[in-house]
Formats: sequence, C-alpha cells, structure tokens
Amino acid sequence: MEKTILVAGATGNLGNRICTELVKRGVTVKAIVRESTDLDKIEILEKIGVEVRVIDLNDLDAISAECKNVNCVVSALAGLGDVIIDLQKKILDGAIKAGVPRFIPSDFCTDYNDLKEGENRNFDLRRTFKKYIDQSPIKASSIFNGCFADILKYNTPILNLKEKSIGYWGDKADWKLDFTTMDNTASFTAEVALDDSAPRDLQIASFQVSPNMIFENVKEITGQEFPIYQLATLENFAEYIKKQRAENPAGENELYAKFQQGQYMYSMFSTQHNNLANNRYKGISWDTSVDYLRTFIR
Repeated sequence: MEKTILVAGATGNLGNRICTELVKRGVTVKAIVRESTDLDKIEILEKIGVEVRVIDLNDLDAISAECKNVNCVVSALAGLGDVIIDLQKKILDGAIKAGVPRFIPSDFCTDYNDLKEGENRNFDLRRTFKKYIDQSPIKASSIFNGCFADILKYNTPILNLKEKSIGYWGDKADWKLDFTTMDNTASFTAEVALDDSAPRDLQIASFQVSPNMIFENVKEITGQEFPIYQLATLENFAEYIKKQRAENPAGENELYAKFQQGQYMYSMFSTQHNNLANNRYKGISWDTSVDYLRTFIR
C-alpha cells in the first residue's frame, strides 16, 4: 500500500528538501501551510509533486482533516516557543485526532538528551515538546543531526575563512564535532518517515571532524596552514554567554540571537553523537569533511 506523508514546515530549506526526497521515493506527499504563505513557495512545492493544503493552523479540525489516512507527520518547523511548542502541539493533536500512527518532531539539532537544561534555549523548547509528545499515544522518532554543515561557510570561530583561522574551546582541539549536510538530513528523514520500525531517537552525522582535522583538511585543499588556537576555556565561554544573554533581553525574541549562537557552539563542544544510525538505510551517500569543505574553499 502506498504511504502518505504529511510535512509541516515544507516551505523552509530543510522541509522542501525532505519533500523532494519523499517524492523521489514514490510516496504521496502532503504539506500544510499557513494562509499567509507566499504563493511562490507554494508553487515550488507543487512543481515537485507535493499536494499543498492552505489551512488555518489554529484550527484543530482543519489540521485533523488533512491528517486523515496519513502514515506519518514530519515537522520541519523552525521558530521559538510559539512554533516549536504551541504550533507543534496543535499539529500533533490534529494528527492524533485523525489516527496518525507516527510523528517526527522538529528535533534537527545536536542530541540534547545528555545536556543540562538551561544551557541552550532552543534545545529547552524541544525538551518541552518532547515531554508532551512522549505522553501521547503516537509513536515518535527524533532525528539528531548535530549541526548543519552549512555553518562552516559562515566564518564562525570554528572555521573563519576571512581571518584564515580555526578555533576551539577548552582543551578540545581533538574533540570531534558532529556535522550533517541538509541533503543528507533530508534523505535520512525521508527514510525514517517510511520506516514503521524506526526507534525513538536516531543520531546521524555526515562527518565528525575535530578542529585539528579541519586544519588538516584545509591544508590539503589549499596548501595553507590556518593558525589554530584556543578561544577560551569552556567555563569562561559559558560565563560569557550568560553575560551576553543578560545584556540583550531583546534577543529572547530572536531565533538566532548572538547568545543562542554561542549556546549552539558550547553544546557542540559538550556532547557527541556516539551511536550513529548512518548505516540503518542503504542508498544514502554521506559527505566527508574534506569533500564538503572543497565545495566552498578554494
């Protein structure tokens, strides 16, 4: 029997890629979008074969109606508490009302289960939703992809191409960081959506690379040796993030406030994915660190 997968957040970068991967696998793909959604974004989805439904996302009955005969709901939503908690709850409740058996929440990040609450605001929002979904009758599967590899393009302290430098915190020059490309994440998510036996939590990473390994990769690609140095101790970094957050209350309403960017970096150097599910599905070609870096380093 052909499966039907419903995607929320389909107009976003990751959501669109997930829809594309699902369509490739020959299943029926539906997307629910807000009434205010840009028509161009809807047209892009329809062109790849997605059945787009424009509904009032505050209407539980409308959500439930679109979830009828759906095998799995995938949430690729991005936002703060009003989205990750409130809107996801509404979509989940609609899915449960319609009898949907499975749900993939928007947990596309580092596996926060072993991290302390309070260290990362956006992870804490996901923890709150996790408690809600785990008390429901639906079967959930979270996909933890570490950090999206795209961040390596944006001159972060880990790899700053503008300054030609590589940085790390604490004594973790050899600490392996988890990175997954958007395409690899989307492919894996499509497989999980079709896998009724998928477990509660799945860790993935296109590549796991340390600052010292990034140094070697950059040297191989460019022939240059970027200076590599300790930015601060992890304790000092944590204190700096707290101070930065306290001094910028407006950042609480920003998805990627500066303090939140710091929290993401801190989390990357605090936990690792040690139980990768990369081999669970055949046919996914995982990017390597050096090959990925070659796509934008000259």
